[in-house]
Amino acid sequence: MIQKHIQNDSLHMHKCEQLAEEIDRVFSLSKNVKNAISKTQREIFVPRGFRHHAYKLDALPLSENQWISSPLTVAKMSEALEANNSDSILEIGCGSGYQAAVLSKMFRRVFTVERIESLLNEARERFETLKLTNIHTRFDDGNRGWKSYAPFDRILFSASAKEAPIHLFDQLKNGGILVAPIEHNGKQIITRYIKNGKKIKVERWEECLFVPIKDGVQK
Repeated sequence: MIQKHIQNDSLHMHKCEQLAEEIDRVFSLSKNVKNAISKTQREIFVPRGFRHHAYKLDALPLSENQWISSPLTVAKMSEALEANNSDSILEIGCGSGYQAAVLSKMFRRVFTVERIESLLNEARERFETLKLTNIHTRFDDGNRGWKSYAPFDRILFSASAKEAPIHLFDQLKNGGILVAPIEHNGKQIITRYIKNGKKIKVERWEECLFVPIKDGVQK
C-alpha cells in the first residue's frame, strides 16, 4: 500500500525543492520544469527499500525488471518537450508514474499508457493518493498510442526504441513535438522530432539510458 501521509509531509516537499536545485546546477532548468520537479514527491514513486535513495540523481529498480528514471533524465526529457502553454501530452510507458506526475504540473491533461498491468495499478494508486486528477491512464501496448484523445500537443516515450513509430506522428498535432530515447550508433540518445506538416525535423540531444519498448501487454 502507498503511504498516504507522504503528500502532506513538508520535509519531503523540502527534499523535492532541494532535488530541483541540484538538477538545476547540473543541467539548467526552465522555470516550468524546475517548478514541476520541486512539487512532485519522488519518494512515493520509489520502492520502499530504496526510498533513502529517492532524492539522489540515480535511476532506481522497480518490479518487473523495470526502472524509475534518474530525476536528471526526467528533467532533460521534460525540457525537450518545450511545454510552454501546451494542453495535452501522451506518454508511452507509465512505469512508476513519476514522469507522468511531473508532466501533470506542466500540462492540463496527461495521457499515459503502460503495457505491464501491475505497474499501472501501482501508478494509479499513487496518482489517487497525490490527487493528480489530470492524469488519464490506459493499460495497452503503448506502440498503439491513444487515438481517441489524439491529436496531442506533445508525445513522450519513457522507453527506448530503434526508431520513432511513424504512425504515432498521425496522433501528433501540426507543430507538435515528440521526444524519445532513440538507439543511435550503439547508444540511446534523447531525440526530439518537430512536426511541420508532412516534414519532421530531427534533433539529437544527449545520451540517456532506458529500458527498451516492447510490443503487447503483460498481465
